[in-house]
Amino acid sequence: MQSSIDSTDGDLARAVAARASGSADAETELYRRFAPRVRLYGLRHLRREEDARDLVQQVLLLTIEKLRDGLVRDTDRIASFILGVSRTMAKDLKRVEWRREKLLEPFMASYLTAVSAADPTLDVDRLERCLERLAERERVVVLQTFYTERTASEVATELGVTEGNVRVIRHRAIARLRTCMTSREVMP
Repeated sequence: MQSSIDSTDGDLARAVAARASGSADAETELYRRFAPRVRLYGLRHLRREEDARDLVQQVLLLTIEKLRDGLVRDTDRIASFILGVSRTMAKDLKRVEWRREKLLEPFMASYLTAVSAADPTLDVDRLERCLERLAERERVVVLQTFYTERTASEVATELGVTEGNVRVIRHRAIARLRTCMTSREVMP
């Protein structure tokens, strides 16, 4: 076979289908020629770069598999085959995305309503007063864990206690903070 770069698209497709020597080079050249076209098609119809790149991989993988299995009828029209596969896969991807959005709509509406009602803005002053009410060790564990982002083992080493003890202290302190933050009690 002539060099891959000088070959026609049909010659490349036949080389891949025949699994002849140099078919790996033919596959590479086929990919090099058609990947930019499929990517542009994907960008136009799918609107996202990552989706377009995924489309390139799926289309050209399927094309090479079909060529190897001898399932492409007219190898001289490989460009039309690739375009048809691109069109079909892009439609399938858009259909899947549309279905996913339709399924999520009823759930997301109720979720967003529940989150917005249950998630008032943080009262920083109240949190500060609640932290002051904690025992010194509890306050140190909470601040070391969440403010300085230390692990349980680092906090344990600093306080001279076990990791398990740090986790218990943290758990109880968070429970006290939650109770303090959600209580209706007016704090000074």
